[in-house]
Amino acid sequence: MRSYLEFEKPWADLQGKVQELKAISETGDAAAIGDEIGRLEAKAAHLLSEIYSKLTPWQRTQVARHQDRPHFLDYTKALIDEFTPLAGDRKFAEDAAIMAGLGRFRGRPVAVVGHEKGSDTESRIRHNFGSARPEGYRKATRLMEMADRFDLPVIALVDTAGAYPGIDAEERGQAEAIARSTETSLGLGVPNVAVIIGEGGSGGAIAIAAANRVYMLQHAIYSVSSPEAASSILWHDASHAQEAATNMKITSDDLLRLKVVDAIIEEPVGGAHREPEAVIRATGDTIDAALRELDGASREDIRRMRREKFLAIGRTL
Repeated sequence: MRSYLEFEKPWADLQGKVQELKAISETGDAAAIGDEIGRLEAKAAHLLSEIYSKLTPWQRTQVARHQDRPHFLDYTKALIDEFTPLAGDRKFAEDAAIMAGLGRFRGRPVAVVGHEKGSDTESRIRHNFGSARPEGYRKATRLMEMADRFDLPVIALVDTAGAYPGIDAEERGQAEAIARSTETSLGLGVPNVAVIIGEGGSGGAIAIAAANRVYMLQHAIYSVSSPEAASSILWHDASHAQEAATNMKITSDDLLRLKVVDAIIEEPVGGAHREPEAVIRATGDTIDAALRELDGASREDIRRMRREKFLAIGRTL
C-alpha cells in the first residue's frame, strides 16, 4: 500500500475517489463512469504538480525521508554490474549502515560506497536506519584506499540523517573515523562522484561526499545537522524543526546557489519514490557524464580540482 505525506492529503483524497469509481465501473456503466474517472485523474495530476511546485524546506525534508524512496541497494542493483560487497573494517566489526563494494558501472570498473537505510522493519534495524558507527566509516576508508591503489573511480551514494551518536560509537572513535574518511575522500588521486539521494546529514554524509563532483536529487536535503537536531540546539526544543529547516538552507536550490553541489538531478512530480526507475537512470547518466569529464586527468589535477571546488563553496559573487 502506498503511503502519503500529510501535505499530500488533498491529492490522496482524489486518488481514493478514483479508485472507488474504478471499482464501481467493473459492475456498473463503465462508459459513463470512465468520463468521470478521466476528469478526476486529470484534476489529481494537476493538484499534485501544484503541490510539488511550492514545497517548503520542511516538506522537502519529508519527501527526502519517504520510506518508499529508492535506497543504495536499489541503485546498485540497477546501475552496478557484478557488484561484490566488501564487509568489515579489519579492526572491530562489520557495520551494515554503510555498504561498500566493487563492480562495473556501464562497463567501467568502479568502487561504490553509500548509506543504506533499509526498506522494511527488519532491514532498517539491520542497517541501523543508515546511521553508521565508526566501523562503517573505517570500512569506507578501506574501500577508498583500495580504489586509489588500483586506480578505480569512486561512486558515493549519500543517504543518512547523520552518524550514529551512541555511547558505544563515541567510545570507539566516531569523530576520528569520520575525519579519516573525509581526509581519504579529499585526498584521492582517482575521480570520485557523490550523489545525495535522500538525506545528507552532518559529518556522517561529508565523510564519503568530499568528491570531485557532488550532485543532489531535487527533493533531497543536505545540511550540517538534521532540522530536529538544529532546533534542539538553538531553541532547546525539537518542535521548531520547520523553522530550522527553512533557515538552514538545506534544499537543492539553496545548495546549488552556494556551490555546495554542482548540479541538481530532477525528480518526477511527486518525488523519486513515484518513478524510481527513471530517477535511478537519470542518476546513472549524471554519474557517467561526470566520470567522462574527469577521464584522462592526472592524479595531481584530480586533487587540485577537488581542492578548488571546496574552496569555492559559498562564493556566490
